[in-house]
Amino acid sequence: MSDRRPGRLGVGVVGAGRVGSVLGSALRAAGHAVVGASAISDASLERAASLLPGVPVLEVEEVVERAELVLVTVPDDALPTLVAGVAKVGGWQPGQLVVHTSGRFGTAVLEPAFRAGAIPLAIHPAMTFTGTSLDLARLEGTTFAVTAPGAVLPIGQALVVEIGGEPVVVDEAARPLYHAALAHGADHLVVLVAQAAQALEAAGVEHPGRLLQPLLSATLDGATRAADTREDGVGPGAVAALSGAVPAGDAATVAAHTDALAALAASTGATDVPASYAILTRAAVRRALAAHRIDERTARTLLDTLDVP
Repeated sequence: MSDRRPGRLGVGVVGAGRVGSVLGSALRAAGHAVVGASAISDASLERAASLLPGVPVLEVEEVVERAELVLVTVPDDALPTLVAGVAKVGGWQPGQLVVHTSGRFGTAVLEPAFRAGAIPLAIHPAMTFTGTSLDLARLEGTTFAVTAPGAVLPIGQALVVEIGGEPVVVDEAARPLYHAALAHGADHLVVLVAQAAQALEAAGVEHPGRLLQPLLSATLDGATRAADTREDGVGPGAVAALSGAVPAGDAATVAAHTDALAALAASTGATDVPASYAILTRAAVRRALAAHRIDERTARTLLDTLDVP
C-alpha cells in the first residue's frame, strides 16, 4: 500500500540535469514522490544527490518502470531516440503520464509512448536553469508552454500550477515558432550584450557590465511591459519602449554610430558588431514606421544612412 495522499504520483526523472533535478524537486515539494532518477555525468549525479536526496539513481528503463509520471528532461536532439528506445523494449505503460520539457517539440515526439497507451504532455518552462536550489524560487510565476491532446490538457496545466508556474497553451504546430521566438530573444540578447560590452571596453570603460546593467534592465522591463499592449488590436507593442536615434529621426547619430563601429571592426576584427547594428537598426526603423513613431520620409533618410558604404 502506498502512503501517498490521493492524487499524488510516483515521479521518475529521466535525465537529472539542470532542469530535471529542479522540476523533480519541485514536484516532490508539491507532494509527489520521486521514485527514481537517471543520471550519467558527474554533474548530474551531484545535482541528483543535492536536489533529490534519497532518490535512487537507476537505469532509464528502471525509472520508467517504477513511475506513474515520467519526466523526460534530456537534450532536444536526444529526445526522439530515447522515447523510441524505451518503446522498443516495451517500457511505456498504459495510463502512464510521459512529460517532456523541450521547447522545440510538442507531443508528436512522444508518439511511440502514446501508441503504448501512455498519456503525452509537453511542458516547457520559459526560464534558464542553474541546476541549484535557487531555481526553485524562480519557478514561482514562470510561464510554462503546455501542449497536449485536448482531453488531457488540464493535467498538464495542473502540474504547472502545482509547482508555482503559469501555464500557457501552445498548439502543436506552433511549437517551433514558439521556441524560435524564445531563442531569438534570449540567445541574441546575450550576443548583443557581448557586442556592446566589447565596444565599451574599446572605448575605455573598465567594467562594461556594470555600466550596461541598469540601462538594459530598465529597457528590457519597459519593452516587455509594452509588448503586452496594443492600440486598436495591432500595435505598437514593444516598439513603444524604443528610444534613441531612430524614433528621434537622428540620421547624423546613426551615421556616427556606423562609422565608430566600422572602426572597431577594423581594429579588432569584430565585424559582427557593425553588421548586427545595421540589421537591427533597419528593423527598428521599419517597426517605428509601422507604429507611427516616425514618418516615411524620416524612415527613408535613416535607411539611406545605413546603406552608405
